[in-house]
Amino acid sequence: MKQKSIFVCTDCGTESPKWMGKCPGCGAWNTMVEEIVQDVPKGGHRAFSAATPSKPKYLREISTEEEIRMPTGFQELDRVLGGGIVPGSLVLLGGDPGIGKSTILLQMCGNLGGEKKILYVSGEESPRQIKLRADRLHVHTEQIQIYSETNMSNIVACIYQERPDILVVDSVQTMFNPDISPAPGSVSQIRDVAATLMRIAKEESIATFLVGHVTKEGSIAGPKILEHIVDSVLYFEGEQHRAYRIIRAIKNRFGSTNEIGVFEMASEGLVEIPNPSLALLSGRPEGEAGSCILCTMEGTRPVLAEVQALAASSSFGNPRRMATGVELSRTLMLLAVMEKRLGMHIGSHDVYVNVVGGLRMIEPAADLGILLAVASSFRNKPLDSGTVAIGEVGLAGELRSCNFLENRIAEAEKLGFTKCLIPASNGKKLKKFEKIEVCAYQNIRQVLEDVL
Repeated sequence: MKQKSIFVCTDCGTESPKWMGKCPGCGAWNTMVEEIVQDVPKGGHRAFSAATPSKPKYLREISTEEEIRMPTGFQELDRVLGGGIVPGSLVLLGGDPGIGKSTILLQMCGNLGGEKKILYVSGEESPRQIKLRADRLHVHTEQIQIYSETNMSNIVACIYQERPDILVVDSVQTMFNPDISPAPGSVSQIRDVAATLMRIAKEESIATFLVGHVTKEGSIAGPKILEHIVDSVLYFEGEQHRAYRIIRAIKNRFGSTNEIGVFEMASEGLVEIPNPSLALLSGRPEGEAGSCILCTMEGTRPVLAEVQALAASSSFGNPRRMATGVELSRTLMLLAVMEKRLGMHIGSHDVYVNVVGGLRMIEPAADLGILLAVASSFRNKPLDSGTVAIGEVGLAGELRSCNFLENRIAEAEKLGFTKCLIPASNGKKLKKFEKIEVCAYQNIRQVLEDVL
């Protein structure tokens, strides 16, 4: 067979006969990689499917009832998936090495193994290694089958032979189709493996979980089409040397993409945290300047977190600005508003902002909490420890309204906070709260005059 070389974009899958610095399809730079392909023989690639061809259905025959959900045994994971596992769905789980992807899937298999038949396919570990990890996680069930294989021909034959209810493939980058010449992990191999598993999942109603490696930039390795093929894309976030892990959905055909699941890595595996606010606020310093409590919405769940700021005089001409857990561009905008509207000469100070616990605050309602933390550190005056700040800050220094405010205040009241700072535009529509004082303000100047 003749072999030829083509160049494929790892982001969008565009093919080119020669190398290009800029992809002609998506415009990304330095994403074209070389692949060796062979001429396809007559008759095409060998078909994997052993099932009979499906038949089309009339629109009137298609049921619109809600999908049947299988609970995973983790309420936090069920929340992210939209209520549980949908039979026939294809879920891609990505994350940094050692973050806990294989751990949570094996624990999920242990929760479901008493009722469902599970096939765990591993291309990275031997059956003995998986057994040792299962013993450490106290996963003991007779319904989990371990299959260490990377050849898709053997894997597909095993799937049709065993007919599992749930299939786990760890990881998709290690699997390969012997009829395709490029090495495992290449664009062509990942695309073909994912398409094959998707077809089997839909035909046989097998809930399939794929583990995906990530690049140094944090995105899932392989072509972007991999994320388009699957039904749900979940990211496992968190620092390897910290206990908290967060599962976030960036694509979900069966639920919301705004929900998060919070876990803690313990010696016996991942333990779900049903109340993240309480965990994130533990160990909070009392009476220290530069700390403020804010509330963000993660889907339908209000989460309280501590934001810390440090403003220190700079000995250099260009002061440093660093932000962890919040957008740096948003932080720089708030510093400019403080300089212009409040008269704080913060331009000569280094400013560091950090959200405790590894949570990411990406919604504008966190603006007031960030601003108060920086102002507290700049003036070296601590805020009242029972105060929560909620509100978006405009360029004119005004406080703008935010959504789900009653849910946020109720969460703060439940955790024992006594005062909540909100925009005045939201204050007219709120119900009365008994244990927490709600204070409404028009602008940030009024807030600082009251609390600092």
